[in-house]
Amino acid sequence: MEILSVLWERGSATVRDVYEAISEERPMVYTGVLKLMQIMADKGLVIRDESARAHVYRAAVEKEETERRFVRDLSRRLFAGSAAQLALRALEMEPASEEEVAEIRKLLARRRQEASQ
Repeated sequence: MEILSVLWERGSATVRDVYEAISEERPMVYTGVLKLMQIMADKGLVIRDESARAHVYRAAVEKEETERRFVRDLSRRLFAGSAAQLALRALEMEPASEEEVAEIRKLLARRRQEASQ
C-alpha cells in the first residue's frame, strides 16, 4: 500500500523515488522496494515502463477501488462483514472532522433513501 500510495500521489516514479519517499517515514532497504515493485508488476498492480535506463512505474489499479477492496476484506476478516462495526471502530480511534461527519451523514441519508425505494 505504501508503494501504491507513492505512485498514486506522484503519478509515476522510479524505484529510487519510491524508496526515498518511503524511507522518509521508516527504514527500508532499496532492494526490498525493488523486489516488491517487481512482484507488483508481475501481479498487475503496477505498470513498468522499461524504455529508459531507470524503469518508471505507475499504478495499474485505481486508488478508490483498491481502498474499497481492502476495506471490504478487512470488514470480512475482523468484523464479520459488518461495515458499521468497522466504521465505529475507526471513529473511536480517530475523531472525524466536521467535513467528514457531514459526508457520513450524506452517505447515511442516501442509504436510507435507497432502502426505502
